[in-house]
Amino acid sequence: MIETRAVVLAAGKGTRMKSDLPKVLFPVLGKPMIHWVLDALQSAGIEKKICVVGYRADLVQEELGARSGVHFAVQEVQNGTGHAVQMCSKALQDFKGSVLVVAGDSPLIQASSIKELIQEFETRKLDCLLGTLCKDNPFGLGRIVRDSDGVFERIVEEKDASEQERAISEVNMSTYLFRNEALQWALQRLQNNNAQGEYYLTDCPKLLREGGFQVDAISVLKPCESLSINTVDELGQVEAKMQELGYKCAS
Repeated sequence: MIETRAVVLAAGKGTRMKSDLPKVLFPVLGKPMIHWVLDALQSAGIEKKICVVGYRADLVQEELGARSGVHFAVQEVQNGTGHAVQMCSKALQDFKGSVLVVAGDSPLIQASSIKELIQEFETRKLDCLLGTLCKDNPFGLGRIVRDSDGVFERIVEEKDASEQERAISEVNMSTYLFRNEALQWALQRLQNNNAQGEYYLTDCPKLLREGGFQVDAISVLKPCESLSINTVDELGQVEAKMQELGYKCAS
């Protein structure tokens, strides 16, 4: 079995949370939300995780310092998700396995989904596989565009989507699995020619596909995994769903 390492995106401030606390440290059922993410990764058999920290990095490093297998990469300036993963290139240098990239603000990520994604990736010997889900109300999320054969073509963001593309229910949930060599190839070719001037990880699958790599997307994520946390209200919704699913409050 190929070793999988995880990159956890945890550099953001979380402006809409209206607090100086880094977003990933907001408590969910009594413990910082990033612990739920790391617990799921551990349960899926991923031993080594690189947390990309940025805003108040010292607090996040202090909180996670006692966890085994957790390493850090620092994103001094938050210049996009692709830039965040670029900060891990040195730590992943010469690594021959696969790299799972997930968001640190998604405490409902499921170990079973991660395992299924890895199994599909290895069985089909892909270079990149996106974990997606189908959502009744996909407003605001990137849509998964497929070709006439149903093969992944690209991600299109809501603001850039045509009316036909906005009707697509399959969405990107920032859960990616890459062969490391393919990931590094794509990261070296990322450009920031967009309105925000940032480097987006969402561009990597398209770059790889255009470069002749094997790329696909699979709707493997569960409905609960569509819930991430950007506001205090969303935090409450996630807590309610976790209680409904039987998660236990941290003592």
